[in-house]
Amino acid sequence: MGFDGLNRPELVAQDPVLAFKTAIWFWMTPQNPKPSCHDVMQGLYRPSAADMAAGRVAGYGLTTNIINGGLECNSGTPQAQQLDRIGFYKRYCDVFGVSYGDNLDCAKQQSY
Repeated sequence: MGFDGLNRPELVAQDPVLAFKTAIWFWMTPQNPKPSCHDVMQGLYRPSAADMAAGRVAGYGLTTNIINGGLECNSGTPQAQQLDRIGFYKRYCDVFGVSYGDNLDCAKQQSY
């Protein structure tokens, strides 16, 4: 991306264009064993046997698992921050007239 992110990660917080580039890169790029959030939300993701056994199926909840699964997933019930995020997601789905889809949280998914 044209910057030394390993030695100068603070540049992402200081440069809005760089922040946008890194966010898009993260959204679009799979990080094995995680799929990309883009593939999940576009219906391109196909869960592996390990994903199925871990309860990781397509939907908005899987994007939470990809981004922040170690902190938010496998809790049994959705946490407050997940419920807030799901509320925002539903609001924007309503604005755009699109379906929420299934699997809105990762409470029953093992994290990656």
